[in-house]
Amino acid sequence: MAHQDRVYNTCLGFVKHEEEAEDIAQEVFIQVYESYDTFLQKAELSTWIYKITVNKCLEAIRKSKAKRRSGTEPNAELKDYMLVSNVHPGVQLENKERASILFAAIAKLPEPQQVAYTLNKIEGLSYHEISKVTGKSKSSVESLLHRAKQSLQKLLKTYYEES
Repeated sequence: MAHQDRVYNTCLGFVKHEEEAEDIAQEVFIQVYESYDTFLQKAELSTWIYKITVNKCLEAIRKSKAKRRSGTEPNAELKDYMLVSNVHPGVQLENKERASILFAAIAKLPEPQQVAYTLNKIEGLSYHEISKVTGKSKSSVESLLHRAKQSLQKLLKTYYEES
């Protein structure tokens, strides 16, 4: 499928673990197949697929957080520090450490900011495309991205001052 790499990379940008990203990507395409007849074609197919992808990723993140809170996920702390930069195709070798720090900071953002930032800065979607995927107005997307950038600056400043 033409969207396979983009879906996988988007999943990887959210969940940070190769196997989990593969599982979610598979779930996305299963849902696309099973619900294609409900696709209204008011939006582009790629926008609809991104929307499903983001929702599946957020669902997986919520489940993972619930498992950590309940103590049913072994090695949860260790899993949090595994580096997405080791597998994400957009990260070059010399930038792996900085990328891992950035991805950890992105994971600390509130969910709407995390979604907007990931779709814009990692996946390269425009404000208009993000607006379609999230169902938020373009000005809301701009605001989310602005707040995400401010939050990341604070988080990263604190990290680098402590290092």
